[in-house]
Amino acid sequence: MKPHSPSCEVLSAGYSYHSKPFYVASRRGLRSYLIRFQVEGCCRMLVNGEIEKITPGDLLLFKPGDRYELKIEEEVQHDGKVEISSGDYYFFCRGPWVDEWWSRAPKPQRLKMPLSEHLLHLCRQAILEQRKGKGFGKEIAEYYLRILCLSIERSIQEQRISSGKGKSFLAYEMKNYIEENALSAIRVKDVAEHAGISVSRAVHLFKSTFGQTIMQYAMQIRLSVARERILFSKMSLEQIAETCGFNSYTYFYRVFRARYGMSPKEYRSEEHRWMD
Repeated sequence: MKPHSPSCEVLSAGYSYHSKPFYVASRRGLRSYLIRFQVEGCCRMLVNGEIEKITPGDLLLFKPGDRYELKIEEEVQHDGKVEISSGDYYFFCRGPWVDEWWSRAPKPQRLKMPLSEHLLHLCRQAILEQRKGKGFGKEIAEYYLRILCLSIERSIQEQRISSGKGKSFLAYEMKNYIEENALSAIRVKDVAEHAGISVSRAVHLFKSTFGQTIMQYAMQIRLSVARERILFSKMSLEQIAETCGFNSYTYFYRVFRARYGMSPKEYRSEEHRWMD
C-alpha cells in the first residue's frame, strides 16, 4: 500500500476547557495555520492587532506568522454570572491544500459561525479520528478538516452576500442574534426588535429563509451546546440544563430524549464508552 502523503495535515486538534485563569502568547508568530472555534464561555484574544472579547460562535483564523495571544479570566457570562469559563475546539494544520484554500479568497481573522449540529459534528469527528493516530484515523481526520474549511468558506461567502440592506441581511441579522443569545431566555419578540421589524414579519422572514422557526433554531443550538457539555465538561446534567437555557431538567430530559433517542445520562455513558 502506498504511504499516504497528506496535503492537509492535522498537526494537533482538541477541545480545550478552562475554569481557571490562563494566558498564552506567541509574539514571534505561529508556525502553522490555526482554526479556533469558541463554543462556550468567553475569553480575550488578539484579533487584528486589538484584544477583543470572544464569545460562543466566534471562529478565529490564523496563518503562519500571525501573532497569537489568549487570556482567560473572570468575565461576565451570557447568564450574567461573573466566572471563569471558556471552551473551544482548536486545529493546528499545514500543507499545500490548506495553503491553496487560504490564498484563493480573503479570510477574516474573526467571523461568526453557527453552533450547528453539522459544524460541531465536524469538529468532534476530526478530533476523534486524530486521536486514533497513524493510518486511516489520521487520513480521515484530514478529510474532516477539509470539510470544515470548506464549510467556513461557504459561510464567509454567505455573509458577504447578506451584507446588503435587503431581505437576506435582516434574516442573517436575526440568525446571528439567536446564535449569540440562544442560551438565555430569548423570545421571538426580542429577535424581531433586534432586527427592527414586526414579530409577524420576523417569523415569516426567518422561516422562509432558513426553513425552520426562530424557536426551533434556538432549540437546535441549545441541544447542540448541551451535547458538547455532556461529552466534554464535568458539569452535572442539572447544571447543563440550566446553563443551556432550559427552564427545568424535566423539560431538558424530554426534548433531549426526543431528539437523540436516549436520555442525557445514557448519552454521557454511551459517548464515554465510545471515546474510550
